[in-house]
Amino acid sequence: MTPKKVLRWRDPAVVLGRTFVVSDVLHASAPTHVARPAFTASEQLAAHLQQMLVDLTDLHLQGKQAHWNVVGLNFRDLHLALDEVVDAAREFSDTVAERMRAIYVTPDARAATVAEQTSLQPFPATEVNTAETVDLIGAALYAVAGTARRIHDEVDAEDPTTADILHTVLERLEQLAWMIDAENRVANKSQPRQLHR
Repeated sequence: MTPKKVLRWRDPAVVLGRTFVVSDVLHASAPTHVARPAFTASEQLAAHLQQMLVDLTDLHLQGKQAHWNVVGLNFRDLHLALDEVVDAAREFSDTVAERMRAIYVTPDARAATVAEQTSLQPFPATEVNTAETVDLIGAALYAVAGTARRIHDEVDAEDPTTADILHTVLERLEQLAWMIDAENRVANKSQPRQLHR
């Protein structure tokens, strides 16, 4: 029995007495892309979603930085709660980026872009005690929720489907902000943090 020859991408192939190059056959049979999307985002919608993506990406990074460097009273509970923040931010950033692609916008969450465009305050590079971590991550959560609230009406006017994504993001981020922020509150003596707009 003779061994079968494995064709490489540029190897000539003989089919019915004619010689072809495999890649030429594949390219010749590929149709021209002619999709006509029903909706493409305006520059304003693209800019709003880019800001949302950047803020969610930074929240994910800050949440991980806090998770690794938090110390002090109630460390373990906060350490685990920060994973919830990280998971939500990562999932929502992916959802927003994929929505951007679906409406023909190119997302940019490279490190330099996030550092330049984020609306969040920087997180310390050192160990941070639990009470300060609660304040910093609570502020970051409310800041990202504030971005979603600020852009919502203009997004909704142009694309209600994308606005529905913002509703989901807001619901979860504000829930997480409440849970994190409550760590530093004293019953009936301290007021909840004002929403950042």
